[in-house]
Amino acid sequence: MKSIDLNADLGEGFALDLQLLDIVSSASIACGGHAGSDELMRTTIEAAGARGVRIGAHPGFEDPEHFGRRELDLPHQEVADQVQHQIARLLTHAEQAGQTVSYVKLHGALYNMAAKDQTLAEFIFQQVQREFGNLPVMALAGSQQIEAALSLGLPVIREGFADRAYGETGHLVPRSQPGSVLRDPAKAVAQAVDLATKRQVLSANGTTVHVEVQSICLHGDNEAALELAKAVRQGLHGAGISIAANR
Repeated sequence: MKSIDLNADLGEGFALDLQLLDIVSSASIACGGHAGSDELMRTTIEAAGARGVRIGAHPGFEDPEHFGRRELDLPHQEVADQVQHQIARLLTHAEQAGQTVSYVKLHGALYNMAAKDQTLAEFIFQQVQREFGNLPVMALAGSQQIEAALSLGLPVIREGFADRAYGETGHLVPRSQPGSVLRDPAKAVAQAVDLATKRQVLSANGTTVHVEVQSICLHGDNEAALELAKAVRQGLHGAGISIAANR
């Protein structure tokens, strides 16, 4: 049976983490920048380990007031330092729990900025590589993040989204626009199945976009997260796709 990774952004202080960890195969854990705390990191890492769920570091702008979803015009070095410090913080807790951090995935506004700015992405990933070795990068399929990681020889995990609308260029529709977040389980399932089986997604304006993905994301802060996750997992299984981390 064909398989695909199903990941969720967790450790951000929302109530559904433990239930989502029973459904997903990878957990991108907030590192205390946009959200999270040392206690949340420890408990999420331990809960993921108990379920055999792969864990990744999920650093973003250190802007908890805006949940890391506000674009900040900061020097590249400051951004890279924030990312490095957050990953190191998560790694400390993972090592104490006997768990391995298997990838890094940027969060929110930083994720989207780096997806369009290869220079920014390369600067961040170069520092990550110097400090942590060839840590794989999980990033939006077809984005400048992927190009930056590949240019540095870093392994990549190409990511798609079940619960976010796509633009015709393959980038995510900004959250400020209506319909950018999918809350209807049927739509999320259809999008996930298309990503997994057809390597394509229907954009918000109705055009078909080719998207080659190895992991599909669900956001833990979506109020419909648990319902969506259950439906997506069931829908993928119904399409002959098993859920497994691509280790």
